[in-house]
Amino acid sequence: MKKLVVLTGAGMSAESGIPTFRGADGLWEGYRIDEVATPYAWEQDFRKVLQFYNDRRKGVLQAKPNRGHEILAELEAFADVHIITQNIDNLHECAGSSKILHLHGEITKSRSTKKSSLIYDIEGAELNEGDLCALGSQLRPHIVWFHEEVPMMEPAISIAQQADVFLIVGTSLQVYPASGLVQFVRPGTPIYIVDPSAPVIPGATNYEVIQEGASVGMEKFRQMFLEEHGY
Repeated sequence: MKKLVVLTGAGMSAESGIPTFRGADGLWEGYRIDEVATPYAWEQDFRKVLQFYNDRRKGVLQAKPNRGHEILAELEAFADVHIITQNIDNLHECAGSSKILHLHGEITKSRSTKKSSLIYDIEGAELNEGDLCALGSQLRPHIVWFHEEVPMMEPAISIAQQADVFLIVGTSLQVYPASGLVQFVRPGTPIYIVDPSAPVIPGATNYEVIQEGASVGMEKFRQMFLEEHGY
């Protein structure tokens, strides 16, 4: 089986009703990034941060995978599919994909503010003041914030280096360090982009763009992939 490595971004989940990360005005759901998505924001007003992610989590729990998510899960019958996602939602899991690496964390989980390896599933939609880890410290959203290291980057690079086919879906390739993953793909590896805005890969020429949203674009990619590999 070919190893199909897929990098997904906010556009992957937009058709499921989950807003993209931030609008043209630089705001995320009406908040400045430094109010809700940095370690400083947590230190300044952790209650605001908890409420912000509680509100986002409610939306995620109500959302359903779209056809793009479903196609990625279905492709596991024909390829060794590894998903590297910038998204913090659980829609890939809900669609049935089995190999998913979350670069920026998972909104349905919390982690200790004292020991980052202590990670817990959140029951329901809310993480609140007084919810503590086993060491007695306040739990925070299991999200990689701005100005924090991306601990899953090294495993993601390793996966990208092994790709036989590299697919990019719904990301502008503007968020570092995830945007640099494509630079680790082996020379000569076919690269495809599914995105209506047709982002450019700096320094690369051997890629094909499917200028569509996730659902329509993934239908087209699936047909191309299966034909090219004899299915």
